[in-house]
Amino acid sequence: MMETEQTQAAQQDKKTVIIIGAGPAGLTAAWQLLQKTDMRPVILEATPDIGGIARTVNFHGNRMDIGGHRFFSKSEEVNDLWRQILPPEEFLLRPRVSHILWRGKFFDYPLALSLQTLGKLGLSTAMRAGVGYLASAAHPRPVHSLEDFYINRFGRPLYEMFFKGYTEKLWGVPPSRIAPDWGAQRVKGLSLGKALLQPLFKPQRAREVSLIEQFHYPKHGPGQLWEAMAAQIVRQGGEIRHNCKVTKILLEGNRIAGVVAGDEVFRGACVVSSMPVKDLVTAMGQAVPAQVQDIASQLPYRDFITVGLLTKKLLPGNLKDTWIYMQEKNIKLGRLQLFHNWSPFLAEEPDKAWLGLEYFCTEGDALWSMSADAFISFAVEELARIGVIDPADVLDATHIRVPKAYPGYFGVYQDFSAVRQWLDGVSNLYCVGRNGQHRYNNMDHSMCTAIEAVRAICADDGDKTAIWGVNTEGEQA
Repeated sequence: MMETEQTQAAQQDKKTVIIIGAGPAGLTAAWQLLQKTDMRPVILEATPDIGGIARTVNFHGNRMDIGGHRFFSKSEEVNDLWRQILPPEEFLLRPRVSHILWRGKFFDYPLALSLQTLGKLGLSTAMRAGVGYLASAAHPRPVHSLEDFYINRFGRPLYEMFFKGYTEKLWGVPPSRIAPDWGAQRVKGLSLGKALLQPLFKPQRAREVSLIEQFHYPKHGPGQLWEAMAAQIVRQGGEIRHNCKVTKILLEGNRIAGVVAGDEVFRGACVVSSMPVKDLVTAMGQAVPAQVQDIASQLPYRDFITVGLLTKKLLPGNLKDTWIYMQEKNIKLGRLQLFHNWSPFLAEEPDKAWLGLEYFCTEGDALWSMSADAFISFAVEELARIGVIDPADVLDATHIRVPKAYPGYFGVYQDFSAVRQWLDGVSNLYCVGRNGQHRYNNMDHSMCTAIEAVRAICADDGDKTAIWGVNTEGEQA
């Protein structure tokens, strides 16, 4: 009898896929497995939440989109999947409105060379920016860093005005020390040249990711979609374990034999991982070569803190932005989200302003270590100092820490290929998503990595090239 039970268990393992993380990549992988195979996904999620950084947080009836997520993709597979999960009436079509706040003035983002922009810059500054752009266009720099990338796209004066300060806030290091990969992934199609040409060739530019003017958005935030997907996964036979943090990966030769979370060992035919590469390699222990352990242990990340702020009104009036980039040097605030503009359903009271103040930091530093009350007071003071709110109008506030939000493109990142190569050699491991690939993927890119991972599992030929190929070319979906 015991032998029969063991045989049945082994057969069940061959039909099971262990998925680490219930963010967009992990959930998409589970969904794809249920639609396209007879395999059963088991998702291990370290938190009580669904959606990872794309979750929606409900605070006293006001909903927060952690990070801000536009539902727009060049991938028809991704668009089709979104439509399968939520009916059309649950999506709103929203205008993209973003600005940069610089020296107390709001500038269009993406940058638009309009009379209004020229007027705000002033004649001498505008001329200096134009000359700088022409000089960069005529004599582009070799691209060794993110700074080189931006200067080639915009010229040095505009780079220093509108990109340098915000980028340093985001990463905590100068752009001259950051690999150019991030720029290629995050500002596709965006340059001063295209800002000049866009009004003339608008139809041809309409699908540039960085220049889109409209996007779809779930009424109640991105978490609405991921929670609906999770419910469908469970109904179709998948399993989601919450508060189930992976602490150890059991290796036998070049295969994963089991995944340890809590007091349980989970076994399956393969493992799809969206957990941070740093933590994944640590969980594998001494089976990992020393060089790979060393690189992975030093992989850089940036964390961030969001303050949700409910206030009676905004002092500049009825701003239409979904978010505003803070280029002001005298504040630490990196980006301001206006949740009520993403969707009127995110705010409990439509006549109030519901804001998200985003601060970039590193786990353990001074910002990260501040108490919630102290941090909220600090954030309110900064927003008041730049004339956006009156502290007397604040009605409610919350404070949320988000660890490992941004995989870093500096430090030992230059040696990441050695880590990737070793992980690819683990035959039944498939790395997906932003943290799973240590790549600053958009939400749809993370989904695409999961779609490619399921294809690779079905092919069972050991080729993982397509998974890593997502979001590596300037015009790729």
